[in-house]
Amino acid sequence: MNALHLKKGFSLRIAGAPERQLHLLDTPRHVGMVPEHIPYVKPRLLVEEGDPVAVGTPLFEDKRNTRIRFLSPGGGQVTRIDFGPRRIIRHIMITLDKHEPCETFDVPPVEQLDEMPRQALVETLLAGGMWPFFKALPFMDLADPDTVPPAIIVRLGDDEPFGPDPVVYLKDREDRFSLGIDLLNKLCDRVVINLTGDEAAVSSLPDPSVIYRFTGCYPSGNPSVQLYRTRTGPEQNRTWFIDGQDVILLGDFFRTGHYPVQRIMTVGGSLAPAARHVSTRTGVPLRHLCGNGPAGKPAARYIVGGVFTGFAGNPDSFMGFYQNALNLIDDGDREEPFGFIRPGSRKPSYSTAFLSAFHRKPFPMDCGQHGEVRACVNCGTCATICPVDILPQFTMKCLVADEVEEALAHGLLDCAECGLCTYACPSKIQLREVFRSAKARYYKEIA
Repeated sequence: MNALHLKKGFSLRIAGAPERQLHLLDTPRHVGMVPEHIPYVKPRLLVEEGDPVAVGTPLFEDKRNTRIRFLSPGGGQVTRIDFGPRRIIRHIMITLDKHEPCETFDVPPVEQLDEMPRQALVETLLAGGMWPFFKALPFMDLADPDTVPPAIIVRLGDDEPFGPDPVVYLKDREDRFSLGIDLLNKLCDRVVINLTGDEAAVSSLPDPSVIYRFTGCYPSGNPSVQLYRTRTGPEQNRTWFIDGQDVILLGDFFRTGHYPVQRIMTVGGSLAPAARHVSTRTGVPLRHLCGNGPAGKPAARYIVGGVFTGFAGNPDSFMGFYQNALNLIDDGDREEPFGFIRPGSRKPSYSTAFLSAFHRKPFPMDCGQHGEVRACVNCGTCATICPVDILPQFTMKCLVADEVEEALAHGLLDCAECGLCTYACPSKIQLREVFRSAKARYYKEIA
């Protein structure tokens, strides 16, 4: 096992870390898919309101490659398809039947997988709706099934507040994880397991495996940061990655022949009624995860995914396809009397200008910006904290001046989209959004 320690970055001390004990949730009455928050995908609906569906029925396909389909996370009836501006599909809601029908896929017996050709494996993964779990760097788009990657990174653990702990989701599922790793080894010649966090998970990993253990500040669990620290040449820039829990789902799929919907998720944050790991299913409603939210407390922001990189939801929306964490944070949308002279003893911040810098206990966090957007003051804070050394302040100014080539030379494509530069910026500039949008525009030009 190779050990790497990241010195650059910053780990927030946020209250509301989930406990490791796993709680089983009841089956919800309905589940949903949220195509709006799947990057780059151009969905084409394959169902209409009122259609009956089974677990594994295709709901929509990607217009860019119609072989890539997203399947139903539940069996029942499509009761609502919510459209946004310009016909963006916000969510597809499915009301579950008491006895959910389930599609069966043609998969070979586990004993015959060694003889399965790579192309046959790819077609089976495409037919079974498992291909969307593979994403390609540096743009984090869906992997191209017609290419062979230089490597596949298995991200085992995420140090962004607050993702599921691999020690929890690997327990009693080691055999399925090992089978998933065997399948990945058929897709490319180099599979790397990147472990973040507790070393106790090492005992659950298949042997022999190429394992890197990352320690240090957030975002040591980010696949872009991990690739930046381990790559040996530019040919590895198109590496694929997959989450550790999704590797388990690959093993489930080939053992059962059914589309797997079981997930282990976390509910955390300073306003979470109960910060914990829960066993539930894909597309679970947020209200089912945490009830009606905190009672008798400030208004909560429902963040689907990590605190830095997730998206805002509400109790009536659903978990995203790639998100396995729900964080409830104080909305912070209110005035703070005399905030400009308060010492900030309970304000989590990267800056040492607040008294909170002397405290080591976790703090309640809110979503308030605590200031207005101003011009960049060239303080260099973003460069100090950036884990991939792209000099964000100069990269941002190149993009503002439409000097894309210069931004690329500064390392725009290395951006891990971790959000630390936005968090630390004293001028409140949304640097992550600037870089994410610029990468997306460049990707569309070269695609």
